[in-house]
Formats: sequence, C-alpha cells, structure tokens
Amino acid sequence: MTILLDEIVQSLELWLKMIRKPQPYVDPNLDPVLLVPGIAGSVLNAVDEETGKEERVWVRILGADYAFRTKLWSRFDPATGKTESLDPKTKIVVPEDRYGLHAIDALDPDLVFGQEAVYYFHDMIVEFIKWGYQEGKTLFGFGYDFRQSNRLKETLDRLAAKLEEIYNASGGKKINIISHSMGGLLVKCFMCLHSDIFEKYVKNWIAIAAPFQGAPGYVTSTFLNGMSFVDGWESNFFISKWSFHQLLIECPSIYELMACLDFQWEHKPLLEMWRERLHADGNSQMILESYPLAESVDIFKGALANNTFNYNGEDIPLPYNMEILRWANETRDILSRAKVPPQVKFYNIYGVNLETPHTVCYGDEQTPVTDLQQLRYFQPRYVCVDGDGTVPAESAMADGLRAEARVGVPGEHRGILCEHHVFRILKHWLKADHDPYYNPLNDYVVLPTAFEMEKHKEKGFEVTSLKEEWEIITDNRDDNRKNIAADGNPMVSSISVSQEGAEACATVTVYPQNEGKQHVELNAVSVSVDA
Repeated sequence: MTILLDEIVQSLELWLKMIRKPQPYVDPNLDPVLLVPGIAGSVLNAVDEETGKEERVWVRILGADYAFRTKLWSRFDPATGKTESLDPKTKIVVPEDRYGLHAIDALDPDLVFGQEAVYYFHDMIVEFIKWGYQEGKTLFGFGYDFRQSNRLKETLDRLAAKLEEIYNASGGKKINIISHSMGGLLVKCFMCLHSDIFEKYVKNWIAIAAPFQGAPGYVTSTFLNGMSFVDGWESNFFISKWSFHQLLIECPSIYELMACLDFQWEHKPLLEMWRERLHADGNSQMILESYPLAESVDIFKGALANNTFNYNGEDIPLPYNMEILRWANETRDILSRAKVPPQVKFYNIYGVNLETPHTVCYGDEQTPVTDLQQLRYFQPRYVCVDGDGTVPAESAMADGLRAEARVGVPGEHRGILCEHHVFRILKHWLKADHDPYYNPLNDYVVLPTAFEMEKHKEKGFEVTSLKEEWEIITDNRDDNRKNIAADGNPMVSSISVSQEGAEACATVTVYPQNEGKQHVELNAVSVSVDA
C-alpha cells in the first residue's frame, strides 16, 4: 500500500503541474521497443508496377472483397517459397509511415464507426506513449506480408535491416521485441537463422499469445470453412469467409500454424466426422470417425480435391497444397532448433480462461458426412481446451526456449493486446515503471471508479477541487495490510505540496479490504494565482 500512496502523491503533483500545460512526457532512459504483429495484423497496400498507383487492400471496407480477390489472391511458387499475387502487375507492400507503426495500429484508419474492430496494437501504442516512449526514437513497428512463410528470406532481410535502423536511431541501445501471435514464429525463425544479428541488436523478446505448437482447431476449420477477421455485425463489412478461405489455401503462413506432429499433446487434437457405414447385410450404422493429426491431411486433400476459384473468367484449381505442407514442415524443423542467445532474455505471455477450439467435429448422427467435398457446408462443432479462444494455452506455453518467465493472463487472442494486466507486466519487464517490487505473477488491479473536478475564481485566485476514487482488486484476500488500523477503521492521511504560485492539500482515505476489494479516496484542493 505504501507504493500505492506514493503513486497517489505523484499523481497529485502531476495534476498540479498540468495547470501549466505540460509537454508530452518522454523518458530518455527507455530502451527501444519493436512491435511485431501476427497473421492479418499488417496493413497491406497494392502497388500497380506500371502506373505506380498505390491503394490499401487490407484492411478496407469500400470494395473490400473485390480488391482482396483481384490484388491479394495468390499462388505459391515452390522454387522461391513465395506466394505471388495472381495479378502480374501488382506488388504487395507494407506502408512504413510512423516508423512502421501505422501499418499495425488501426488496420483501417478510415473506419469511423466500430473502429475498435480493426484496432491491433493501437491501445498498446497509446499506453507506451504515456509511459514516455516516442515514435521513431524508442517505439517502432514491423509490418509484413502475412501471406508469406515465416522464414521467407525477403521478410527476414527486412527485419534485419529494421533492427539495425532502430539500433542506430536510439543511439546504440539494444531492442525489446514484442511479438503477437504468429509474429512469435517469425521472430523465432529469425532468431534461429540469424542468431548473430539477433544477439547483436536484441535485449529482450516478449512473445504474446504465440502458437508455438500450432493452433489445431483454428487451422482445421480455416482449411475447410474459411475464417473471419472479425466477429459479430462488423464481419458483414469485411472480407467474406470464402474469399479468405481461397487466399489462405495458398499461404505458407497458415500451414505453418498447423498443430506440430512431434509435440506431446496432453489433449491430442483430432478431426472427427460422423459417417454412415453400410454392412454386408444391407443395414447401416452411424459411427464417429476420428483422425489424428497426420491422417487429417488426407481429409483436407479429399475435401479440397475439386476446389476452384474464378479469376478473370478462368476457373483455377485450388486443392490442398502438398508442396506448401512440405515447406511448412521444413519451417517447423527450423523452429525446433531455435535457441535464445546467451545475452538475450525471453518472456512468454499466453492467454487463458477461454474455451479454445482443439478437436473439430463435422456432422452428427442425424446428418452424417456423405461426401468430403461437402464439408465446407457443414457447421463445425468443437471440443475445446483452455486458451485464448484461438491458441490453446498448452501450445502457447510450450515455446521450447530458455524463458525468464511464463505468465498466463485471462484474455482473448487479439484482445489480450488491450489488457491492462498485460500492460503492467510489460511495464515491469521493460523497466518502464521503476518499481522493483511488482510481481506479475501476483498481480493486483487498480480501477478508477470516480473522478470529479471543479474550478472557480475567487479574489484573484483560481481554486480547483478534485475528488478521485479507486478500487484495488486482488485475489489475495488474506493480505493483512500493516497500514490499516487494527480496529478495522479507515486510515486517513494528509498531503501538502507547494510550488511557486500554487499550493495544494489533499486527504487520502484507505478503507479496509473486503471480499478482495479495497476502496481508496482522494480529496484535494489547490489554490493558484490567477494569471
């Protein structure tokens, strides 16, 4: 509680200084941070190589599906390991505005209503700036073409150049990388294939919600049914599940998210189907067939055997791509060999407490699957495990690396980037809070519950009154706080601060803890000379 009271005093002093319109806070002692997103987490622009015209193709609302199909639909080239747009005149690029942060902030900056649906690192960027980070000095972003393999040379070369650029811009300070989701696989590939560069430029790597051993339920239903970037009513304004489905079948990145075959799963992910089995006597029986990871590939091949899409009037076959699967298996081998360099610290934050698809089941006893190619029209049902709604906690925890800490945080896969618990953990690990006593494993939450401010002028002075209240929530209900009176009464403290032309006094009341909650009130009055 002493620390909290110190923070209250500091907030009061900061409030007094705000009378004089302070400049944005910049902490020159912070080490630089690079934010790396996951799949579908970067703005992508299409450049017409004949005219030079550039337009955003991911994410957008107006003409979204048409632009997606004409500019982003691709084919995989096994000779290069790269997925190339079907339009030969189109080159996909990531905008570098705001030192790479524009591409990973709000993915559709033009969206007026429901913009939260396309926020990616937005809330984290805002929070970091409050802590004293500065865009282009200590805060950067690395967007990339998420269709591609996580070990594509072109992407890894860009990342190497980005690290050198940040190192130089920050005056030779080593970098903190914060990755989200598939961005963790990209960073891990880079760390394995370019360990010398990684060790030279990186101080800490913090992975958030990374599918280190895959996302079985998510990937299985994606291959067979497609995926939506957002849920709810907002999904009507974005890319259709079918258009996304046709893109992802040719994307190495989605194959690299398949469940790892060599991992010893506590709960083995399966692909299940209700089928009708005919017996020799003419009778039939409904049975539930279960396919382990290796055998599910045959189901994907059968379900997508005649899959096609129409591009410029031509029907193009788009089966399950075995060449990409072979490429992805080689990527998995690289990931399994990765090690954290001796001078680098690695941290892992993963999501928990949400039902997360793991085993996927199609059909039922009344409506069995009679034709694999009809699977895309079946609504999948899931057997779930604990996780963040997309990545099982079991997969995200199993990074296979030397970790300083692994912390599970209740939160949804993308929403975890907005969780204040995550912000507090990051602030501690990045040493942006200067509080050596904070323990992310024993977190407490401070929630503002009331704020009132009133100003008036009186006899040449400006009088400002402030009332602010907080609720401290903690799971530790047996915490006997020493600064609470033994008789259970509230503890009341007075604070006075002054500076030239202004004085303030405040009363802080701390109430005893009750059912894991503790109430704190601040009542303050300041008087300053009316300029």
